[in-house]
Amino acid sequence: MLLRKICIALTAAALCLLPCGCADSGRDAQESIAGAAVNTEVSAASDVYVDGLSDNARACIVYCADNSQVLYGHDIHERRAIASITKIMTALICLEYAAANDKAVCITPDMYAEGSSMYLHEGDVIKLSELVKGMLAVSGNDAANAAAVAVAGSAEKFAQLMNEKARQLGMKNSHFVTPSGLDSKEHYSSAYDMALLCSYAMENERFRSFVSQKSLSAEYISPQGKVQTLSNHNKLLSLCEGCVGIKTGFTKKAGRTLTSCAEREGVRLITVTLDDGDDWNDHCRLYDKCFSLVEKVMLCTRGRSISVPLVGGEKESILLVPERDLYAVIRKDEKEKPEEVLYAPGFIYHPAVSGRKYGKIQFTLGNRVIAQCSLVPEEDR
Repeated sequence: MLLRKICIALTAAALCLLPCGCADSGRDAQESIAGAAVNTEVSAASDVYVDGLSDNARACIVYCADNSQVLYGHDIHERRAIASITKIMTALICLEYAAANDKAVCITPDMYAEGSSMYLHEGDVIKLSELVKGMLAVSGNDAANAAAVAVAGSAEKFAQLMNEKARQLGMKNSHFVTPSGLDSKEHYSSAYDMALLCSYAMENERFRSFVSQKSLSAEYISPQGKVQTLSNHNKLLSLCEGCVGIKTGFTKKAGRTLTSCAEREGVRLITVTLDDGDDWNDHCRLYDKCFSLVEKVMLCTRGRSISVPLVGGEKESILLVPERDLYAVIRKDEKEKPEEVLYAPGFIYHPAVSGRKYGKIQFTLGNRVIAQCSLVPEEDR
């Protein structure tokens, strides 16, 4: 059974919430509620073991994208070469840029690169988003270089964008030098940082669409009518139940690097292995075990309501309800129970404004917020 706490503050405007004795004391109810995003404190533990579970990687993590928990891992903060899983960052930046300006890119000799290739030719003209397909599906180093030059003017300037994005995402053990992931002493990341990046990237609808498909078609502007079929290198799309992406990598220095995402019964997990000679099998086994550790639970429905006095109207009160159903992913062996906290005004002036947020409902587990959303008038439901 859920524990419950109601925090109601009397205010003249009936909008500013000052909950009594709660962790968010003094914060305005309208702050950071619009998207109903949950900011959770991410585990900094280096090693999280599960009985009977092992892997062959130098560094490994299984990360729950729904609650930011590390379910399994070792050496997760160790800085290591990451090879072509670098292109997750490159592709993400390019897609965010292309959302406003999906520019046509004319291929020039300075865009070529050694290693895996999309086989671009001088004079080819292709949109930026089509280059992203090439770097994600067939790990084209030429596609990554061409996109970087198109977006930032040079690979070096593009690396600055990569490092800025890494800082924004909290990737504390990462530094990017190349858009492709070719080996460089100063180019590295960690299993944990890559899990953060993967989790963020999979929220991008276009990115998610590209990495989830076993093959993609890249259309060229010039030569006119040219369409290139790109077979995705990620075998987990066929081997692993629920796999929806994301990216492979290999260099002699980095070894085999692999990031993947799988979804089962409404739960999304991310797995990253660095320098793992048996990565396909490891990812499948890690998912089978770690999905059994967690479950998605209903915390409350939109039928949950709280009555608040209404001042100046014919009715004495108004019902506030959650703007959506709330779920959370928790460990099955969790000893604590989710706690419900309602943040609501002491009263509301008539008329209640449709679409306005009048507080929030929040669920915590231990010291973590696991779900929250705004309270709105019942008529908005």
